[in-house]
Amino acid sequence: MGRFVFKLPDVGEGTAEAELVAWHVAVGDRVEEDQIVADIMTDKATVEITAPVSGKVLAIHGEPGQMIPVRGPLVEFEVEGAGNAADAEPTPAPVAAKPEPAPVAVEAPKAEAAPVSAPAAAGANYVFKLPDVGEGTAEAELVGWHVKVGDAVEEDQIVAEIMTDKATVELTSPVSGVVVALHGEAGQQLPVGGPLVSFKVEGKGNVAAAPAAAAAAPVAKAEPAPVAKPAAAPAPKAEAKPVPAMTGRQPGERALASPAVRNRARDLGIDLAFVPGSGPAGRIQHEDLDAFVARGGSLPATTVGTASSTYARAEGTTETKIIGLRRKIAEKMAESVRRIPHITYVEEIDMTAVEELRAHLNATKAKDQPKLNVLPFIARAIVVALRDQPTINSHYDDEAGVLTTHAPVHLGIAAQTPNGLMVPVVRHAEALDPYATALEIARVSGAAKDGSAKREELSGSTITITSLGTLGGVVHTPIINHPEVAIVGPNKIAERVVIKDGQMVVRKMMNLSSSFDHRIVDGHDAAVFVQRIKGLLEHPATLWMN
Repeated sequence: MGRFVFKLPDVGEGTAEAELVAWHVAVGDRVEEDQIVADIMTDKATVEITAPVSGKVLAIHGEPGQMIPVRGPLVEFEVEGAGNAADAEPTPAPVAAKPEPAPVAVEAPKAEAAPVSAPAAAGANYVFKLPDVGEGTAEAELVGWHVKVGDAVEEDQIVAEIMTDKATVELTSPVSGVVVALHGEAGQQLPVGGPLVSFKVEGKGNVAAAPAAAAAAPVAKAEPAPVAKPAAAPAPKAEAKPVPAMTGRQPGERALASPAVRNRARDLGIDLAFVPGSGPAGRIQHEDLDAFVARGGSLPATTVGTASSTYARAEGTTETKIIGLRRKIAEKMAESVRRIPHITYVEEIDMTAVEELRAHLNATKAKDQPKLNVLPFIARAIVVALRDQPTINSHYDDEAGVLTTHAPVHLGIAAQTPNGLMVPVVRHAEALDPYATALEIARVSGAAKDGSAKREELSGSTITITSLGTLGGVVHTPIINHPEVAIVGPNKIAERVVIKDGQMVVRKMMNLSSSFDHRIVDGHDAAVFVQRIKGLLEHPATLWMN
C-alpha cells in the first residue's frame, strides 16, 4: 500500500488560497475516485473538490473557515500501489504533502475495473477526468488548452481552462507525465467525470494502457519517452502543411489555433489563413505568429499579389466561435430581453449647470481628491430620485412572483473590459459624496478591467448605469440587467442651440436613455422618475440637500 497526498488545485484563476467551507469525508472513510471530499470557496464561486484516486482517508488538513494555500496538502489517502509520497505516518504539518521528485502515478483499482468511463489513448495509462468545479454542474465549457499532445507536464501544471456558470477555472495536472491525447476542442461542452487529458506516466497509472495499434494517427506520436518536442515531427500532415509565409490554405480549410492565439492575431491584424502552424495537426502557436510577423507578414493579404492596392477585392468569410465570457454575456443579454418586457424612455437634460459646478470643483479640489466626471452627479440624482420611487430599486423574481425592494442603492456600472461587458458594483451609493463616488467607480471599474475584481464586486447591483462616455451617441435602448427592473443610460453631452426664456442660446445638452421592466414600472412612473433626475441635474445644488 502507498500514500497519496492530494493537494488543493488552483481553481480560481491564479488565486493563492481558498477558504475551506466543509468536509464531505472523515478520517477512516473509504472514498472512490471522483467522490466529493470537500467544498472550498474562491473569490468567484463555491467549488466541490473531488478525489483524484480511490483509497482510505488517512488525514484531512484544515477546518471549515480556514484559508488553505493552493497546492498545499488537503487530503492524504492510503492507496494500492506506490502512491505519490513517501510512506510515513500522516501528519497535519505541510511537510507531509511534499511529493517525491519522481512523478509516480497512482494505482486506482476502481478505475481499472471500469475503464470504459474514461477510455485511454494508445500509450496512455492515466486519464485525468474533468472534476466537478461548479457546485454540481453536469458539464463545463472548454475555453482553451495550455498544453499539446507530446508535451511533458509536471504535477500541478496548468493544462486547460474551463468555464462554469460562475467562473473561469484553471485546471492543473494531478500527475507528471507526457500528454498522449486531449479530449475536446475550445468551445466544446465537456461532461463532468468525462476524460479530459490522457497521460503516459511512470508506474501503472489508473487505467489499463490501450494497445498502440488502436490509436488514431495524431496520438501515436506521443508513445515514445517523455520528450516535449516530438509532437510535430511524426505527423505527416504537419510536414505537408507548412506553406510559404504569404500563401493561404486550401479553400474552406480552417486554421487551427487556440482562443489566445486567435485574439492575438486579431489584435495584430493577421489573417490566420496565411500563417503556417508548427503544432500538432498544423495548429498555429504564438511562435508561428512571431515568425510570421518577422517575415514581414503582419498585414493580411486579401488577394495574393494585390494586397497593397487600395481597391483590392476582398474574398472569403471569417467564422468566429462565440465561447467563454462572450458566450455568457450573450446568454445573459438574451435572457434579459426574453424575460423582461422593456419600456424605453428618453429625455433631454440641460447639463450646463452640472458642467459649470464640475469645472469649479475640479479647479478647487484638494490634492488627495479625484477629478470629477459627470457620473457621480448622475449617480447622486438616481439615489435621490429613488427616495420617491423605491420600487424602481428592486429585483423581480418572475418565477416566484416576488418583488424584492432594496433600501440601499447598490449601483451597477456597466464597464467595457478586455474580456467583454461586466457590471462592477458601487455599494451603498446613497452614503457617498461625489468624491467618494468617483473613487469607488474608478476602483471597481479598474478591478473589472484588470481581472482583479472579487465576486461580490461583480454581483448584487440593484440598479445600473450604462454609459458610453464620449461615444454615447444621441440615443440608445439599454437592456435591463436581470433581475433588476431599471437601467439608466446617459448619452454624450454636446452643445446645442436651444430656446431659453424666448432667446436662442447655446447650452450643453445630454439625452438620458432609460429602460424599465414594464411588469413592475408603469410608463407614468418611469416618466416621473426620469423627470425627477432631470430636475436634480438641471439644478445641481439640490443634489446634496436633505
